[in-house]
Amino acid sequence: MSDPGDAAPRGSTLSGALSRLADALLGLARTRLELASVEYAEERGRVGMQLALVLAGVGCLLFAAFFTAFGVVAYFWDSHRIAAIVGVIIFFILAGAALLWRRAELANAAGTPFAATVAELDKDRAALTRTFHSPRP
Repeated sequence: MSDPGDAAPRGSTLSGALSRLADALLGLARTRLELASVEYAEERGRVGMQLALVLAGVGCLLFAAFFTAFGVVAYFWDSHRIAAIVGVIIFFILAGAALLWRRAELANAAGTPFAATVAELDKDRAALTRTFHSPRP
């Protein structure tokens, strides 16, 4: 016959094991969320700084390019006005194409945002898979 006293320790052991498992999973989730939030803050700061620098730099370069183009056309206005205008246009087309090509090259070389978080989640998934699929003694 089964003793009623045997059911209580086994029940509390299963309950304790489930409680510990839930606690461990919550701790794991909390750690991963903290990592993701740190990475998000770093990305947000980095992108914000880059955007501000790009906007300021592009603004200054646009003013410089406009006045340079205006100066070239004004200088050659009496002798070669059409050639000067076409030369300025070709220069800006080539410069714009080179800049867009370089931007695409940098975008392709950039790392994936939240790569550390994704890697840690993959490790966690693999560990849980090994744990649940390990042979029972």
